[in-house]
Amino acid sequence: MTADIGAAIRERFGSRAEISDAFGQVVADVAPEDWVEALAFARSCGFEFFDWLTGVDDPPEAIQVVAHVVNLTGVRHLLVRTRVPRDDPRLPSVTGVFRGADWHERETYEMFGVVFEGHPDLRPLLLPDGFEGHPLRKDFVLAARVAKAWPGAKEPGESGHGPPSRRRMLPPGVPADWAKPAPEPRGPAAERPGGPAAGRSGAGDPGAQGEGDG
Repeated sequence: MTADIGAAIRERFGSRAEISDAFGQVVADVAPEDWVEALAFARSCGFEFFDWLTGVDDPPEAIQVVAHVVNLTGVRHLLVRTRVPRDDPRLPSVTGVFRGADWHERETYEMFGVVFEGHPDLRPLLLPDGFEGHPLRKDFVLAARVAKAWPGAKEPGESGHGPPSRRRMLPPGVPADWAKPAPEPRGPAAERPGGPAAGRSGAGDPGAQGEGDG
């Protein structure tokens, strides 16, 4: 059964599970109501090592929750995935199957807003108290990019080196109406000897010197 976990899951769940392959790893897509049972079944098939669990924002309709488990004896990998509605993402906790899922579910809860029902202690893990929003959702505004200039160049030419960019972009995660693009950088030409500033004063201009001598 361990040798072909995809066939075993297909036999167990029938059309409720979709089996595919991703870079040599078996992937099982199941419905939310089969989430806990699918992971418990995988564990009974030898996939006893819980590696990680996280979310993937897939707007506008869903958030995907993914768990990675491993059979250490045969060094075989399995991804179990499900999708929950983005406007009310709820999923049963799998901490009763894999105790290691505890912190992963807490992180996914605060970063994506997925509520894991039955979790023993679903409280913030990384973010400070009172933090609003879910930073790994694609609609979360990266306000720090507006409050503080992003170091370096976002586009070729913005640092004064290389060809100029054809269009100027706002920092990633900032809506267009939050801030205006930064002004074009001033080149160093005006500060160099013989540059435009020197030309305006007559320095380094043979014609201007000749008129003064005559």
